Amino acid sequence: MTEAHLFVIGLLLAWMAGIRAYLTVFGVGLAGLLGWVELPPALQATQSWWVLGTSGALALAEFFADKIPGVDSVWDLLQTLARVPAGAFLAAAALSPDGQLGAGALAVGAGAALTSHALKSGARALLNTSPEPASNWAASVAEDTLVVGGLALAMAHPWIALVVVVGSSLLGALLIWWIWRTLARGVRRLFAPAGDRADASPT
Repeated sequence: MTEAHLFVIGLLLAWMAGIRAYLTVFGVGLAGLLGWVELPPALQATQSWWVLGTSGALALAEFFADKIPGVDSVWDLLQTLARVPAGAFLAAAALSPDGQLGAGALAVGAGAALTSHALKSGARALLNTSPEPASNWAASVAEDTLVVGGLALAMAHPWIALVVVVGSSLLGALLIWWIWRTLARGVRRLFAPAGDRADASPT
C-alpha cells in the first residue's frame, strides 16, 4: 500500500473518530484481529482484548446516550476530549511504519477529527431545537451507519471514501450554515421593535 493510500486512510479514520471515536477504534481493532486488514505497527495495539473490550463497551454506551435529546449535546461536549486525540492518534498511527507518531500527522488527524466533530455537534444542536425525538434518533442511526460503512469503504476503496467524506462534509457545513442563518433571521424579527415589524408588514 502506497504512502498516499495510507495518508487517505489515516485521514478517514480521524474524520470518523470525530463522529464515533470508540466505534472507530473498535472497528479498526476488530478488522485487524480478524485478519481483514494488516494494521501498521502503531495501530496493532487496537487489536488487544483490553482495547477491544473497553472501546466496545464505550461504543455501546455512546449508542444509547447519543439518541437522547439534550443528553447527546452534553455527551458531544464531553467527547471533544476523546474524539480529537483519538483522531490524531489514528491518523498518525496509520502513517507510521515503525510505531513512531509524527507531529505533522498528529496535527492533520486532530484537524480532521475536530472538523467532523464540530459538524456533528452543530447539526445535533439544531435538531435538539425540535420537540420531537424522531429526527434525533434518525440522525444518530445515520451517524452509526456512516461510520460502519465508512470504515469498510476506507479499507477497500479509500479514494472513493475520501470523495464521499469531503462531499458530505461540505454539504453538511452548508446546510448547518443555512439553517442557523434562517433561525437567526427569525429571532431578529421576533425581537424587533413593534414599529419596525409594522413597517415591514403590508398596510
